[in-house]
Amino acid sequence: MKNSSSRIVEILEATARGGGTISYREIADTAEIPSPHRIQSVTQILEDRIRADHAMGRPLLAVVAVSRSGDGLPGAGFFHLCAEIGLYFGPDHGPQAKMFHTLELQRLHAALSVDGARR
Repeated sequence: MKNSSSRIVEILEATARGGGTISYREIADTAEIPSPHRIQSVTQILEDRIRADHAMGRPLLAVVAVSRSGDGLPGAGFFHLCAEIGLYFGPDHGPQAKMFHTLELQRLHAALSVDGARR
C-alpha cells in the first residue's frame, strides 16, 4: 500500500499532465487522507514537495494544488513558502500572485512536455 505522500504525488502528476489544477480537498478525497486535519496533512506534504523540487531545480509540482476559495490560486502558505525559499517576492493574493502562479504552471507544463518528448 502506498503512503499518503506517494498517492498525493501521483495525483499531482496526473493533474499536471492533464493541464489542470486540483483543490486541496479534492487531493485529500482522492488520496483518501483520513480525518482529522486532512487539509493540514495535504499542505504539509505539498510544502515538503515544494522544498524538494526547489532543491533539485525542478518546477514546483505542487503548483497544481489550489484553494477552493482563492480565485484558482494556491493558499497563502504556497506564496509564503516560495518567498522563504527565494522564488517569489510579493503578496499572497492579487495580480502579482496570479502572475507568479501562471508562470509556475507554464514552467511545469513546459518541463512535462520536454520530459514526454524524451520518452
